[in-house]
Amino acid sequence: MTSRYTVAMVMTQAVVTVSRSAHFKEIVTAMQRWRVTGVPVLEEDGRVAGVVSQADLLVKEEFHGHGPGLIEQAGRLTDTRKAGSTRAADLMTSPAVTIGPYATLPQAARLMAHSHVKRLPVVDGTGRLVGIVSRADLLKVFLRSDDELAAQIRREVVVPLFPVSHRAIRIDVAHGIVTLRGDARDSGLIPTAARLVLAVEGVVDVKYELSASQHAC
Repeated sequence: MTSRYTVAMVMTQAVVTVSRSAHFKEIVTAMQRWRVTGVPVLEEDGRVAGVVSQADLLVKEEFHGHGPGLIEQAGRLTDTRKAGSTRAADLMTSPAVTIGPYATLPQAARLMAHSHVKRLPVVDGTGRLVGIVSRADLLKVFLRSDDELAAQIRREVVVPLFPVSHRAIRIDVAHGIVTLRGDARDSGLIPTAARLVLAVEGVVDVKYELSASQHAC
């Protein structure tokens, strides 16, 4: 099995946070200063109470100068409440969608997609904040060098899967696209090799030009 990157490996540990009592302008100032689009709201003990995002704050601008009609109020109760709020406790989305530090990157990506969020506070077993992971963080694995990918694929896929014929298999990686070439002893394992290579973090695609040979060694 190939080693997997975890959320802890790519998350940002220095997180911009606010307290439940933080004022609207204080939150906006923090986002602008640190160039973030959302901030976790913390309880006094460090547990995550919720998250305030730009979308939560923009409701106030949307309704600025005019109040929503009765029909709109009925359909957007949460938004109208936030439009009249001034503190993080009332502006935040709660409970926050969070993830643990040892979750895999695919798990984080699926949770973001399912929950329609751009970032996930990372919490320990007690719910205390230890970091934050964003969509951009999940893409960091694609910055791995071709040489690094090739070395991992040989070490964790090709050698274990083809212990006899691994020296006859060449691994070419260009821009994250992997091509396996050469002779493999067991042709039945070639699709498995391709699947395992594609599971390596940072691999964009995999192709194989492997042929079965009884003489590969």
